[in-house]
Amino acid sequence: MIDAAIVGMGRWGRVLVESVQGKSEAIRFVAGCTRSQDKAADWASAQGIRMLDGYDAVLADPAVKAVVLATPHSQHAGQVIAAAAAGRHIFVEKPFTLTKASAEQAVAAVRRAGVAMALGHNRRFQPAAARLKRMIAAGALGTLCHIEGNISGPGAQGYRPGMWRADPSESPAGGLAGMGIHMLDMFQHLCGPMAEVTVVSHARVLANGLDDTTAALLRFRSGVTGSLTTLAAVPRLWRMQVFGSDAWVEMRGSDELIVGREGKPPEHITFGPADIERAELEAFAAACAGGPDYPLTLEEAVHSAAMFEAVATGARSRGWIAVP
Repeated sequence: MIDAAIVGMGRWGRVLVESVQGKSEAIRFVAGCTRSQDKAADWASAQGIRMLDGYDAVLADPAVKAVVLATPHSQHAGQVIAAAAAGRHIFVEKPFTLTKASAEQAVAAVRRAGVAMALGHNRRFQPAAARLKRMIAAGALGTLCHIEGNISGPGAQGYRPGMWRADPSESPAGGLAGMGIHMLDMFQHLCGPMAEVTVVSHARVLANGLDDTTAALLRFRSGVTGSLTTLAAVPRLWRMQVFGSDAWVEMRGSDELIVGREGKPPEHITFGPADIERAELEAFAAACAGGPDYPLTLEEAVHSAAMFEAVATGARSRGWIAVP
């Protein structure tokens, strides 16, 4: 059992804690900090979490062996570097960092310290995504040609001035930071590194300074092409489809794959519910304890930041943007 601290007790920080607290034999939260302590004090007390006075106090607490960062994206690099220097294992929510350079600095600190680091792309832990990954690896789709995905939702309609998520520097390219980065990671997971991107991003609905409609055309180093759509002011959707020379596979939501082959009726594969937040935190705990490596490498974490940076740059530029 590893004793962790939660840093950031907003909505998502609470989701992470509640996925394992009192339920897992691998990880528990014993301490934490947040910007608005008065808003989180009752919740923290109910979870058995000691409230500490800031991040420095978390890193100085000898009872804390790992930190889970559910904080604004722009803070991640510095927080990872500080945690590594303090010898703490690190779970960091996505996006990892906002640039490839800052991601490389953070990863270098992790490697120097010899601690474990996990990036919170929870959708890799969906059973449907795992099955699709195995199908591709086994050659069941033939030669991969194209991947397309749409991850959208209404969240940005609730962003108000003063919220960090309403800051365009934290949320460039509409739904990219909150949602689209998940699809980019899934693309990387299935198709490998991305080479270049061209983007259209603007506001169709929102009047809070953020884009709400973002579309990108992608090329991967392997020669596969792709398209990403992320909309920040529409009803919720996760849909991804991979096209190969022998078959296509569509992933609808989190619990269904549809397989299409020429001359055959579509095959439907359904999956039961899975607690993907608990799964990712327990995989992190296993890596901290010297078990299997976390199933998202440090190299992939850096490339995740590089993809994010390229799409964010492309949202304000014309033409193709090389992934750094």
